[in-house]
Amino acid sequence: MECKINWLPEAGMAFMAQTGTGHILNMDGAPEAGGNNLAPRPMELLLAGAGGCTAFDVVLILQRSRQSVSACEVSVQAERAESDPKVFTKINLHFLVKGSNLDPSKVERAISLSHDKYCSATAMLGKTAEITYSFEVVQS
Repeated sequence: MECKINWLPEAGMAFMAQTGTGHILNMDGAPEAGGNNLAPRPMELLLAGAGGCTAFDVVLILQRSRQSVSACEVSVQAERAESDPKVFTKINLHFLVKGSNLDPSKVERAISLSHDKYCSATAMLGKTAEITYSFEVVQS
């Protein structure tokens, strides 16, 4: 896996990343740090990546468990250390899973498996942060 990051000096503290699979995304800093607030901060992308990684796991596990899942939303809340490096110290992942005839115990199992076994992103972030999760099941 690889990624190439280029600073865009004409845009202050903006950066463009090109992933190994050829996708491009932009990042920007806060105005007080010379950025223009035109794109997500790098640390926001870390949270988005963790949320996406675990959501991917949960949906895949539920599908393989023959659950009729129609939506999965993960809301991520995080706290950071007050001094540098300002690592994440607490992260809560709240899952909202929708579908028809969903078995809440299978939803909880899928989330637990992602948390304990499969999600590489939360496993890494868990080295500095206490990671907790909660969930809601909505029958549709």
